Amino acid sequence: MGGFEPQARWQAAAFLAAGSPSFTDFLASAAPELLPRQDLPGGGAGAAGDLPHGTTIVAAVCADGVVMAGDRRATAGSMIAQRDIEKVFRGDEYSCVGIAGVAGVGVDLVRLFQVELEHYEKLEGRALSLEGKANRLAGLVRANLGGAMQGLVAVPLFAGYDDDTGQGRIFSFDVTGGRYAEQRFATIGSGSPFARGALKKLYRDDMTVQEAILACMQALYDAADDDSATGGPDLSRRIYPVIATVTEDGFQRLTDSEAGRYAEAVVAERMQLPDGPAAPLRIAAS
Repeated sequence: MGGFEPQARWQAAAFLAAGSPSFTDFLASAAPELLPRQDLPGGGAGAAGDLPHGTTIVAAVCADGVVMAGDRRATAGSMIAQRDIEKVFRGDEYSCVGIAGVAGVGVDLVRLFQVELEHYEKLEGRALSLEGKANRLAGLVRANLGGAMQGLVAVPLFAGYDDDTGQGRIFSFDVTGGRYAEQRFATIGSGSPFARGALKKLYRDDMTVQEAILACMQALYDAADDDSATGGPDLSRRIYPVIATVTEDGFQRLTDSEAGRYAEAVVAERMQLPDGPAAPLRIAAS
């Protein structure tokens, strides 16, 4: 008899073995066909260039935790593939993750990461440390190395609230799964050089959550101003960057109306100052 047989599947050895608390390891042994595909139909980096790509993500540490924001544009070559894609997601109660690169691969990676964290917590009865979560995400990125070599590059930016230190932390990654702890703020994606330049100018230690949100919104605006693949606030369509905060109280995503208020404030200011606010220059007393 063809088709899926639940009873036969649940009698498989993989479901009864002790194994590790990693959902990815379990899936690789029980049903490897359900893991994200790494082959590229039609093959090669040229085909990957025609796939929708997500672009700019920014994150900044603040006094109460961390803020992450992402623009909403996806591009396929020189075309706008989608105007309202979401690139910032909840990792678990105390973390968030943003993606840049091939959108489909990135979204699959995030979904697998979310299940990985939930699976571990159910088996172990406790959540992973923030360092442990970053390490698990690094492993998932490394598993996509074969796809990345074919042009299916997807790179995350991970941030969360660290219970051990009572502070927000940010981790960046490279395509080989290298994991790097960032200080103060970080950016990824095609508009990241411009967003990083803006944050260098605007960031201050011990910013409030609201100040960090505004700085991230300004940084995304600067990225959209110079990078065609990054989308700025679209007031006519009411499409605003996705903004998430992670504090001692947990993950929270701003509603569209809340994000819209920040976006409208930035746009109104740019009507008077097109290049944005300038950082004050201070000369130390001799």
